[in-house]
Amino acid sequence: MNYDQVFDSAIERLHSEGRYRVFIDILRNRGAYPNARCFAGHNGPKPITVWCSNDYLAMGQHPKVIAAMEEALHDVGAGSGGTRNIGGNTHYHIQLEQELADLHGKDGALLFTSGYVSNDATLSTLAKVLPGCVIFSDELNHASMIAGIRNSGAEKRVFRHNDVEHLEELLAEADPAVPKLIAFESVYSMDGDIAPIHAICDLAEKYNALTYIDEVHAVGMYGPRGGGITDRDEAAHRIDIIEGTLGKAFGVMGGYIAADTRIIDVIRSYAPGFIFTTSLSPVLVAGVLASVRHLKASSVEREGQQAAAARLKELFRDAGLPVMNSTTHIVPLMVGDPVRAKKVSDILLAEYGVYVQPINFPTVPRGTERLRFTPGPSHTEAMMVDLTKALSEIWERLELETRKAA
Repeated sequence: MNYDQVFDSAIERLHSEGRYRVFIDILRNRGAYPNARCFAGHNGPKPITVWCSNDYLAMGQHPKVIAAMEEALHDVGAGSGGTRNIGGNTHYHIQLEQELADLHGKDGALLFTSGYVSNDATLSTLAKVLPGCVIFSDELNHASMIAGIRNSGAEKRVFRHNDVEHLEELLAEADPAVPKLIAFESVYSMDGDIAPIHAICDLAEKYNALTYIDEVHAVGMYGPRGGGITDRDEAAHRIDIIEGTLGKAFGVMGGYIAADTRIIDVIRSYAPGFIFTTSLSPVLVAGVLASVRHLKASSVEREGQQAAAARLKELFRDAGLPVMNSTTHIVPLMVGDPVRAKKVSDILLAEYGVYVQPINFPTVPRGTERLRFTPGPSHTEAMMVDLTKALSEIWERLELETRKAA
């Protein structure tokens, strides 16, 4: 076996399909987001504007968050010291779990090192604990949810995206006696659409199924206190398990679930992804704690972000750019080809100082490659106008399709 040849062939396949991923070398400028600097040669850093960060509300730059992290660093040091049950539990962790439980109106919450781990660990553990469990999964669920369902070993039935009629067909076919779990997202981050939460909850009640919702692209962003779409739509009490991230709108790092204390205790006690990993640094937890508390009380950031997203969509549409229909803060621009998507991204960075990564398969289906913009409250009107002009010039130069995507 020529191992090097196998590895080289695997990478070459990505190059030939136009899917090879390149990470740029950048540093954000503290307190000046979305301004950053890119190290793209030997002439020193080049100023750029970031358009693809999931730090949606720029909370990673917020003075309260930075001050809380600095205070914790000087108070307790850098690391947590181990797993939660062996030296890695701190008062910061306990406080944050209490805040997150309160955010979603639940009795308890549990922290993980990332949103991916919280989905994987929780879904795989739940289905193992529930004998004969059948999981009903939206076809566009995130890779971490798919991994958790696969790792559970449970029977899986996939329903068409946001199609409650198809979901009911599948639920009706299942044995009424077996445990059932419906897993779906609130905001689907690549298309920017929203799940029919109440309709899904109606079916869950009708067929005696548990509900699990991934709110990672919505927590902090929607609802009067930033509890997500379930907060905005007054549906949180109907959901059994709400999963979220601390690395997007809250601006730091980590993941969590919120549920009743019985479910939290089961996951805490049985999930290897929780039990056997070093806990989040208390410095990170302190920063998130400040962010959650701030966004519970402040809607300024949410309102600014929504206004920026609406304005950018308007500018794109007026310019004839193929902006996809989105009812959320996500602004996807359809390209439909991985090589061209990468080309547009490269030109934006090299010639216009604009940083946006192309989104290719397997993140999105083949033929739907796109650029995904995440305008925030700190993106100015001038930045948005300049971006639209740059994209219009590149679209014309590369002779890309200008019709609006469906």
